[in-house]
Amino acid sequence: MTPDLEKVLSPMRWHDGVLELLDQRLLPHEETWVQCRDYRAVARAIKEMVVRGAPAIGCAAAYGVALGARQKEPLDKVVAVLRATRPTAVNLFWALDRMGRVQPPTPERLEKEALAIHYEDIAACIAIGQHGAPLLPDGTVLTHCNAGALATGGYGTALGVVRAAHEAGRKLKVIADETRPFLQGARLTAWELQKSGIEVSVITDNMAAHLMSKGEIQSVIVGADRIAANGDTANKIGTYGVALIAREHKLPFFVAAPRSTIDRSIPDGAHIVIEERDGREVTHLGERAITPDGVSVRNPAFDVTPNVLIAAIITEAGVARPPYIDSLAGLFS
Repeated sequence: MTPDLEKVLSPMRWHDGVLELLDQRLLPHEETWVQCRDYRAVARAIKEMVVRGAPAIGCAAAYGVALGARQKEPLDKVVAVLRATRPTAVNLFWALDRMGRVQPPTPERLEKEALAIHYEDIAACIAIGQHGAPLLPDGTVLTHCNAGALATGGYGTALGVVRAAHEAGRKLKVIADETRPFLQGARLTAWELQKSGIEVSVITDNMAAHLMSKGEIQSVIVGADRIAANGDTANKIGTYGVALIAREHKLPFFVAAPRSTIDRSIPDGAHIVIEERDGREVTHLGERAITPDGVSVRNPAFDVTPNVLIAAIITEAGVARPPYIDSLAGLFS
């Protein structure tokens, strides 16, 4: 069944050989769509975070392969350029591998496969929402970064769970960490939830412990960029700290992601490559410098949350619980 993208919030649209991407760097103040007419434009959009979020990156990369085929470029060259964009999000490589299995690799077949990857991701997010909504206790849920429709083909993973609970009439509020340095929570999660009519408040990243100590947060849910076979989970930098605080306050910490985010080829989180991004994201807010000139900067984009801090991993195939080495494998059987 083809989803109606007029009804499902999605960060991308495909129109007759043109991939349109909602420029997430400009939200919430500007809703601008970037037109990608060739695979290199898609690669730039992924690298420069016009499009971001592991599932959305995978969907965009699939469309990039389809564009490369339309350009009559060698597909191994197209795939190599797209693979080099961002190292942590496993959905990128999953989607490119899937596109590589299309035979014969005609433009028409590749376009059909890219559309299938996009639409299947939306369906997976809706299923994640249905599996996850009953797990959230009533009250306020904290989320970190943006794991909503903007980070996926549409509907969202972590926010898909919130969205499903909201649609079921549950009384939930959301607190969104601002998520320094790129401010995905303040800019994107708040915009998306407000647009959907879901009550949301924004806090700075260092306020979560205080609010938990006051009993103002009842659960935490986040997305993922890569999940190891044992359940160790890479997500936006700062997630590990939130998980530690949640454990201290005896709050459930949930991860929501499609099975394409589970990397069964690596045994644990120590094998996840952590992307280091341009230090300017830390030293500047927009064009304004906020640090002394020449100061040394670190900017790891992700951290790894150990599986012992995770109450459950919610996927389209069901909910995995500890021990994850068994339950995650069971999702694929």
